[in-house]
Amino acid sequence: MKKILIKLYTQFCKILVFIFYPQKKELAKWNACAVKRYILPQKILNINGARKIPWPVHFTSNVSGNIKTGYLTTPGMMPGIYINGMNGIEFGDNVYIAAGVKIISANHDLNDYSKHTKSAPIVIGSNVWIGANAIILPGVKIANGCVIGAGAVVTKSFEKENCVIAGNPAKIIKEK
Repeated sequence: MKKILIKLYTQFCKILVFIFYPQKKELAKWNACAVKRYILPQKILNINGARKIPWPVHFTSNVSGNIKTGYLTTPGMMPGIYINGMNGIEFGDNVYIAAGVKIISANHDLNDYSKHTKSAPIVIGSNVWIGANAIILPGVKIANGCVIGAGAVVTKSFEKENCVIAGNPAKIIKEK
């Protein structure tokens, strides 16, 4: 009887994943913990205001704005992430984002702090790993296959593929 209930609960959870995240079919393998970790706080209780985001967002993360994601990319799933897509952010496929990362696509106007300045969107290529507490600022482009080290502050674009980027301000420290 217990095995049957577990199986029914697992199927129920998969159905909820399909209902709440229809654009992210790759999440079909999720188990029951997805319901309590993402669906309940995000979609039902709207704890972080991310109810309209079509992928899972951790209840301690804040994701908003014009954001496009590729396959196997779910920005905001880790705790403490802040993503401001006011000027647009484009993620490639298979982008991993560690806890505490900040991706900010808009600066405040220096003459009126209540307004934001226009800038080019942030573009992050495919197969990119963004380490814990890294910060990516407006207009930055990151090439495919790059690793952004923990705590890096990325203020300019890096268009060379397969590089390790680290530091403040960030620079290429080696090639993969």
